[in-house]
Amino acid sequence: MAGLRAKLHEQLFVGAHPDGRLTLSNKLLIVTIILAVLAAALGTEPDLSPQSQDALLISELVFGTIFLVEYCARVYAAAEEPGEASNWTKRWAFIRSPIGIIDLIVVIATLAPLIAGDAAILRFVRLFRVIAVMKFGRFSLAIETVGNAIADRADDLIVTMALAFVFVLTGATLLYIVEGAIQPDEFGSIPRALWWAVITLTTVGYGDAYPVTVLGKIIGGGLALSGIAFVAMPTGIIAAAFSDAMHRRRDLKIQEMREHLERLDEIDEKVVAKLEKLERANQNPPT
Repeated sequence: MAGLRAKLHEQLFVGAHPDGRLTLSNKLLIVTIILAVLAAALGTEPDLSPQSQDALLISELVFGTIFLVEYCARVYAAAEEPGEASNWTKRWAFIRSPIGIIDLIVVIATLAPLIAGDAAILRFVRLFRVIAVMKFGRFSLAIETVGNAIADRADDLIVTMALAFVFVLTGATLLYIVEGAIQPDEFGSIPRALWWAVITLTTVGYGDAYPVTVLGKIIGGGLALSGIAFVAMPTGIIAAAFSDAMHRRRDLKIQEMREHLERLDEIDEKVVAKLEKLERANQNPPT
């Protein structure tokens, strides 16, 4: 049983495999998660034919069973996690970890529509099943790297967002002053003008509200041009932070490899010394 548990741990837990890559089991789980999320999205369509609804119901049963088996296997194999704690302590740590909680919620949300009787609860649970996409978090170190990069540059991003808010509020206030009397429905108050300012600063510009006076158009044009810079600034900050994080991870890998080679050199030296000792003993047998 210990061999089976170790094999399950190697196959299911990312990073447990010797080469550090995704195993075949994890790749199949990724495909299953994608199909389950697509089925959950299709399940919200009210005009599906009865045949399609039956097919989705069967797929829910299949996906729910797969996720349930995966969850139980992960709980069982969690005992192989490194550490001095007992097997059940390690399993309990996995159950109450964010990943373990997400796995459990996905299992419940996937199987609940098969037994739920109330239509409102059924619709809610069907929508809730889309969180299966959160299971992707365990399959990519890039997600963790992006999270760390954003956390490292949190101060810069906060300053950028604060400046964007100042520009949005300033633009809305100016348009309220210039266009408020002319277009009261769109710019009759600062809160109303804020909608136009937000979509203009983000360069979306739906066209449902726009200035008609010359001064208003000048203000709108300036805000739109500023939006290009303010959209690019957070992107550049995150990209630079991500690049720094990738360099740090690469440097860490290089350092680990060097330390590993040094340990191998030490082992080789010990082996060579032991062989020389044995050879000397063989050349000078005791009399």
